[in-house]
Amino acid sequence: MDTEREKRAYLKEMGIQPWVLREKALPVVETNPPAQTGATTVENTGDDAQIALLDWNRLQKSVLACQRCDLHKTRTKTVFGSGNPNAELLIIGEAPGAEEDKQGLPFVGRAGQLLTEMLIAIGLTREQVFIANTLKCRPPNNRNPLPHEGQQCEPYLQRQVELIRPKILLALGRVAAHNILKTEESLGRLRGREHVFLNTNVIVYVTYHPAYLLRQPSEKRKAWQDLKLVRSVL
Repeated sequence: MDTEREKRAYLKEMGIQPWVLREKALPVVETNPPAQTGATTVENTGDDAQIALLDWNRLQKSVLACQRCDLHKTRTKTVFGSGNPNAELLIIGEAPGAEEDKQGLPFVGRAGQLLTEMLIAIGLTREQVFIANTLKCRPPNNRNPLPHEGQQCEPYLQRQVELIRPKILLALGRVAAHNILKTEESLGRLRGREHVFLNTNVIVYVTYHPAYLLRQPSEKRKAWQDLKLVRSVL
């Protein structure tokens, strides 16, 4: 195709909606991670100021090549996130687990299955939302992220929020909520309240992590209350 206009027309005929950044149409991007076969084909843009200027494709490549902390030494794959880059709902968990590290996708284990069911309960599918984590690499043995690891990954999450422009960000679990909101308040106190993501107008709500709900099924009723709140705002 010779022009961007022809390309967009072709995508429209295919029923594919291009995502738009700052009123400039861009090609549709693949939100599942590319094959991670080496750093020779990716761009390691590690400076905070540079990350803040990356478009979606270059941001994915930067995460793929990231060496901002020591987690790159033990990871199998980075986990950029998956779903709709134009989503109104952005869901953020803590960090990839063992299965996520193997597949390069977020929430693919038992907790991921429960998250899928939670979304269906409010009339959404995984393809309609975007799902990511505060960390893009798995901490060894699934330990909690260290403070400096969260700090090094934060510019990537900030840029994802800026590019996706969601209406709501839903933080799953205490660690994700603390990293996103820069607070030490308990999860119980954070739930049911409207927060704001950094210097944006993106609303943040907090609920329990699906992995916690698998261990404590009695808390599912509270999580359902949180989900209904999200649904009412959407």
